Amino acid sequence: MDAEIVLAERFEAERPALRAVAYRMLGSLAEAEDAVQEAWLRLSRADVAEVRNLAAWLTTVVGRVCLDQLRSRKARREESTDFQLPDPVVSDLVDADPERQALLADEVGLAMLVVLDTLPPAERVAFVLYDMFQVPFETVARIVDREPAAARQLASRARRRVQGATPPEEPDRGRQRVAVEAFQDAARDGDFDALLEILDPDVLLRVDSGPGLSQLLRGARLVAAQAARFAGLAPFGRLVLVNGQLGSLVEPDGRPYSLLAFTVRDGRITEIAILADRERLARLDLPPALS
Repeated sequence: MDAEIVLAERFEAERPALRAVAYRMLGSLAEAEDAVQEAWLRLSRADVAEVRNLAAWLTTVVGRVCLDQLRSRKARREESTDFQLPDPVVSDLVDADPERQALLADEVGLAMLVVLDTLPPAERVAFVLYDMFQVPFETVARIVDREPAAARQLASRARRRVQGATPPEEPDRGRQRVAVEAFQDAARDGDFDALLEILDPDVLLRVDSGPGLSQLLRGARLVAAQAARFAGLAPFGRLVLVNGQLGSLVEPDGRPYSLLAFTVRDGRITEIAILADRERLARLDLPPALS
């Protein structure tokens, strides 16, 4: 078999894992795909005879590409006070798609990706590679251009920030569903008291409606009031999984209007992330409604 075909087949075997790494680093499905494609271009120009471990070599390339993208993104965002939610991975409650499952291996919720987005680029890369994918610190160090001990410190700092900002979520999907359905019912009925009952007193709502239209609200009364305002949309929401956690896809006219991702802890909703940017929603690979 032609050597180029063999190389392409070996690369395709690694593609799902590389996309999973890049997605966690970047929080963008399109940028993750670009990073993986860049790895293929570099591989096609490399002397493959010198590559002893193809998976490690490709992971290193993807890590460096992602680090460059994160640094460029950080420079742009320093000039803006706006925020953008990471791209969600949306699936049915029961999803057998192997590529989506690769993206969500060791499920990383949208709330976690939001926190990762606040980390300095080198910290994020070190944390993702070591804590999520068990890449040795010697390899991480080469990617972030530090000594192994310094790379270990980067991951450690990131770990403390992540653990401090993302308390454990409700692992039982059945309990998640009870909380989310209670929220949907209360929102549909405009039942302010019932909303207060299911929302954590310090609940955080993030709304991304597009560039310049982001919104942050904290506190059960503010979030309940916001939910009651959109009571008319509640009947059009259907349950989906958003990065492995219960969410709701709202489709009042058969087209996606908004996507809600919930974080549940101790029976109450502690965070809600809403993606209401119609252009971004239209680009997502969303599961069709069951007939």
